Amino acid sequence: MRMIIFEDAGYVNLLPLVYARATFDLRCGFDALLDKIEAAFGQVADALLVRPAIAPAVAERQSRPVNQAPADGDQLWINGRLLVRRQFDLPKSSAVWQGDVLLAARVNAATAAQLAGKAPLDAATLRAALADHHETDLPTGAALLISYPWQLVNHNKSEIVRQFEAQSDGVLGDVDGRACFVNESAIHVGKGSRVKPTAVLDAENGAICIGDDVTIGPHVTITGPCFIGDRCLIQPGANIAGSSIGPVCKIGGEVEASIFQGYSNKQHDGFLGHSYVGRWVNIGADTITSDLKNTYGSVRVPINGRLVDSESMFVGSTIGDHTKTGINVGLPTGCVIGFASNVFVSRYVPQFVPSFSWLIDEGSQDNDPQRALAVARKVMARRQRELTEVEQALFLSIVEEARVREARSDS
Repeated sequence: MRMIIFEDAGYVNLLPLVYARATFDLRCGFDALLDKIEAAFGQVADALLVRPAIAPAVAERQSRPVNQAPADGDQLWINGRLLVRRQFDLPKSSAVWQGDVLLAARVNAATAAQLAGKAPLDAATLRAALADHHETDLPTGAALLISYPWQLVNHNKSEIVRQFEAQSDGVLGDVDGRACFVNESAIHVGKGSRVKPTAVLDAENGAICIGDDVTIGPHVTITGPCFIGDRCLIQPGANIAGSSIGPVCKIGGEVEASIFQGYSNKQHDGFLGHSYVGRWVNIGADTITSDLKNTYGSVRVPINGRLVDSESMFVGSTIGDHTKTGINVGLPTGCVIGFASNVFVSRYVPQFVPSFSWLIDEGSQDNDPQRALAVARKVMARRQRELTEVEQALFLSIVEEARVREARSDS
């Protein structure tokens, strides 16, 4: 059976994290949502359907066909916002809905032909195309829909535990005899990784997975559940708990219950809690996030010009790709900072900072897109990476989309 992974119109509520990537490329636990789908079903997707704006970049980054769904055979369509934990089967000509959101469907070639080329797929299009498909349900616990960034953070710890149980290889790297492991059976250290003297890895309350070629400095404390991706550097004295750190990050200070997409830095003291950080972000020394209101109430988060009740007591910051904060910056509870912004203020940052902003004490002005692109090239070159022409075009196109999506309102 062919497997098609599609984006739907719900991607807008995952901005600014998905301006430059598909929804299924967001991280939770060890890897991205797409990786989890393919692992559960034991096959590579036959096609990915994404927004036209990001399609060239997505196609350039990996080998699966993009926006070229096959028009033959039995097909399983899966929403790219699903966090899939195990394989599920659907009857022929059936669909699974959550309100107006299609989670998955098993379609024939005729129906697939109607749907192909219409991503991101809106509810009306999907309802019309699947009108003759009977509604069914997913097995309990098989998958859940991600609608907002903080939901990835909220499910991160349990996802680390689930994935560790499925793929643990023990300690393969170099661990100094003066390091301390608590519950070593729940700790993995990858090939080429080093754990230096006096580091403490405490897996008593959840597994710890350290990838390949990672350096864990002296006096580091890592409290599980926790995942540290390949080629990360954990600075001496860092305190990391309940978090997923994507590849090639440099982390210092205190990080709690957060996700780093990858290739980002938080090298110095300062607290980051219950937050999602995109790629190519630099968090300045002593930048501190608030992730809990003084009232202990539910946090409301600004999403596309409106405040959304997270129904969660703990929500930190959502930080878009290529954004930077200065020293001693304070980020309020439920803060959202857009794509390619710079935040350098001595007071608390507004709860919402638009993409391509340059925010200083004297006020906010636009961050010139060409200037931002030039900085991005410099930052990436330091990690032996470069923006392709396709990615540069996408970078600059985000200016206009952000202007439309991020319009403010008082609601």
